[in-house]
Amino acid sequence: MVTITSSYTVFPSEPTPKISMWLSESDQINPWTHTPMIFVYKPNHIINNPIETLKISLAKILVHYYPLAGRLRWIGGGRLQVDCNGKGAQLLEAESTKNMAEYGDFEPSEAIKDLLPHVDYNSCPIEDVPLLLVQLTKFLCGGLILGFKPSHMLVDGLATAHFINSWAKLARGERLEENELPFLNRTVLKSFEPLMSPRYDHNELKELPLILGCSDNMSERLKKTRVTLLRLTKKQVEKLKGKANEDRLSSQSRPYSRYEAVAGHIWRSASRARHGTDKLKYHQPTVVRFTADVRNRLNPPLPANYCGNALLRSVTPTCFLGDIISKPLSYSAQKIREATEILTEDFLRSQLDFITRQQNVEWLRASFHIVNYVKGPFFGNPNMSIGSWLSLPMYREDFGWGKPVYVGPGSLNDDGKTFIMPTGPDGDGSIIVALRLQTIHMEAFKRFFYNHISASNL
Repeated sequence: MVTITSSYTVFPSEPTPKISMWLSESDQINPWTHTPMIFVYKPNHIINNPIETLKISLAKILVHYYPLAGRLRWIGGGRLQVDCNGKGAQLLEAESTKNMAEYGDFEPSEAIKDLLPHVDYNSCPIEDVPLLLVQLTKFLCGGLILGFKPSHMLVDGLATAHFINSWAKLARGERLEENELPFLNRTVLKSFEPLMSPRYDHNELKELPLILGCSDNMSERLKKTRVTLLRLTKKQVEKLKGKANEDRLSSQSRPYSRYEAVAGHIWRSASRARHGTDKLKYHQPTVVRFTADVRNRLNPPLPANYCGNALLRSVTPTCFLGDIISKPLSYSAQKIREATEILTEDFLRSQLDFITRQQNVEWLRASFHIVNYVKGPFFGNPNMSIGSWLSLPMYREDFGWGKPVYVGPGSLNDDGKTFIMPTGPDGDGSIIVALRLQTIHMEAFKRFFYNHISASNL
C-alpha cells in the first residue's frame, strides 16, 4: 500500500517571466496529458531528508524551466498555449508498506500507478493542472522510487532527460554551465510565411490501415490488452543485427542499426502472432508508425538544449502481413529505414505546414489514452507504434543517493505501443522492449520473439 504523506506546491525560487508562450505544431499534436516515468533507486541509508533536497532543488531548476511552472490554456482550433504564470509544480511525498521487490521488473502495470502522481483530468480544468508532477515514494528497505510526470505538450524525451539531469545536478549542490540551460524559444519550429502547400501525402498523419473487412478500428480499441517487458542480451541484439545485415537487399547499403533490426523483429513477431491467433490474412496491409527527433534533421539544426517537442511522425510504406512474415528480417528492417530516410528538411517543413493549415488539430492529437481515448489516432492491430529511448541520456539522474538502477515508462496506453530501451546504467548493449498487445496475442508474440532469435531462420 502507498500512502501520500505530504503534498507541496513548488514555485520558482526567483522571479520568472510572466508571458504567454506559443507552442509549436510538434507540441500541439501531442496529448495534453502527462508522460509518466519511474526512476528506481537502491536502498541508501545515508540519505537524510530526500524530499527537502528535491523541494529546494526543484524550486531552483524551475527558474530556468519556468514554462513547467505555468499552466495550459485553450486558444481555439484545438490548440493550446502556456501561460507562464509561476503557479508552480506539484511535489508529493509517499510511503509504501510493500517491499520494492514486490514490483518485480517494474513493468508499467496497474500497480505502478500508485508510484505516480494522480491527476483527475475529467474534473480538473486544464488551467488548474500542474505541468509537472513528481512523487517520491520511500520503502521500508530504504529504496526510493521517483514518479515523474511532465506535460507531454511541453517536453519530449530528450528535453525531459536534460531537465531531470540538470535538476539532479542542482540537488547535488553543483552549478549548471551556460550550455546546460534550456533553449525555450519554440518559434524556431514555426512554419515560414507564406505557408506552402504540402509537398508530400503525409500518410503518417492519416488513418492507418484497418483490418480487412472492418470500416473502423473501434472493435480493436476496446479489446483487452496486456503489457510486458522483454529483455534481450547484447548477444541476442547482435544476432538480430547480424541476420538483418546478412540478408540486406544491397551489399552497398550501410548496415542496419540496432533500432532497425530490433524494430523489424518486433513487427514480424507481432504479425506472426496476429496471423496465427486472429487469422489475419496474408494480404492484410500493415505499417509501423513512430516519431523521430528532428533536432539535427533541420537546417540549421535546432540547439542541442532545445526544450520542447522536436519530434515529428513517420510511417513505413504500407506492407502486406504475408511479406513481413515470410520474407527475411532485412525486409522489415528496410521498411523501417525507408520511414526514417524520408525525414528530410523539405519533408519535415512540409509536415509542419500541413499541421499549421489544419483549422482544428484535435484529430491529429494522440489523445487515445486517459481522456476520450477512442477519439485519437489508433496505432494497434494490424499496425505497431515503436519508439526508441536508446539514445536518451538516461541513468544519470543522481540526486545525491546514487544513479537509478531502472528507468522506464509508467504506462503504455494502447495495443501496439512499444518502446525499445537500454537495460541500465552499465551500457552493456542489452535492451528492454516494453510492449502492450492485445491479450490474445501476447503469448504467441513472446514465443515468436524469442524462438526466432534462437532459430537460424530469422
